[in-house]
Amino acid sequence: MKITVCIGSSCHLKGARQVLEELQYLIAENHLQEQVELRATFCMGKCQEGVCVTVGDTVHSVSPEGVKDFFENEILAAAKR
Repeated sequence: MKITVCIGSSCHLKGARQVLEELQYLIAENHLQEQVELRATFCMGKCQEGVCVTVGDTVHSVSPEGVKDFFENEILAAAKR
């Protein structure tokens, strides 16, 4: 599973670093390093949507406060399938 976090200017101001760090932690905590490839990229062109995170081809808006729910609902759920 490939996950990409936008670290462009707008997303950076909205907490991209915290989102990226929390996802790194949650991936390691759940022993998903072999299943999940986490990357950062610059602007995805959806600056109004918040910190943009793609899982496969789907773009999500994730706040630093919502990372854990996002991880459990999108990443952990998909990894268990």
